[in-house]
Amino acid sequence: MQVFHTAAELRAALGGEAGTAFVPTMGNLHAGHVSLIELAKRHGQPVVASIFVNPLQFGAGEDFERYPRTLQADCEKLAAAGCDLVFAPDVAEMYPVPQTFTVQPPGSLANDLCGAFRTGHFSGVATVVLKLFNLVQPRVAVFGKKDFQQLRVIQELVRQFNLPIDIVAGDTLREADGLAMSSRNAYLGATERIQAAQLQRELAAIAAAVQAGERDFEVLAATAARHLKMAGWRIDYVELRDAATLQPPTPDSTRLVVLGAGWLGNTRLIDNLELANPFE
Repeated sequence: MQVFHTAAELRAALGGEAGTAFVPTMGNLHAGHVSLIELAKRHGQPVVASIFVNPLQFGAGEDFERYPRTLQADCEKLAAAGCDLVFAPDVAEMYPVPQTFTVQPPGSLANDLCGAFRTGHFSGVATVVLKLFNLVQPRVAVFGKKDFQQLRVIQELVRQFNLPIDIVAGDTLREADGLAMSSRNAYLGATERIQAAQLQRELAAIAAAVQAGERDFEVLAATAARHLKMAGWRIDYVELRDAATLQPPTPDSTRLVVLGAGWLGNTRLIDNLELANPFE
């Protein structure tokens, strides 16, 4: 496996490869990321992964400085998974001048849910992803469903800019107790780690209630949020949304997603569950 740190090196190595599959990451990789590499291998060759902690998507007071940088360990995991190339630029390589041109996602996708609590986050995500797409020129790019709102922003970016890239969504990998795998799980203390699995259980309870015919979505979400607060969570939101628009469901919605985000101590966690054919 080859590792490159500059755009020039990356472009020279790829040389216009037509079938490239791309997996962008911020590093500190776990089994969930490895599963995305394995998924990418089924959709294209060579497989390129990027490792870049993007300052544009971190707001004031967020964890940019303490976000783990584990390049050597990450490269070992990527090599074992069959990744062909790694692009690991520093900030100066990605942003050689101040990034005054930015991508502004539509507010209907980006300003609610996580966007209501992380001002500018999805603009930072969309901007760096567009830059990475320009550098790698992939035919396929793989993103995890755990960051569901991010996934929808990227899908819409590709659609509106007419990019010749297929976005493949990878299922969320979970720990044995249901907690979604995340690099931020390492921040959790022992007691917080036990509490963390409750988020998935509350989302699953909402999904089960909807599948059983319950239609008072606001009550379901409020009940889940109350349970989490009683267990020590500081809740940002628990919401049931149309999976395509991320707006409140309508009778025409064919897929729903229940999403939640909140804090345990100093650690913010997110999760979601999709519901197909919810009104049948």
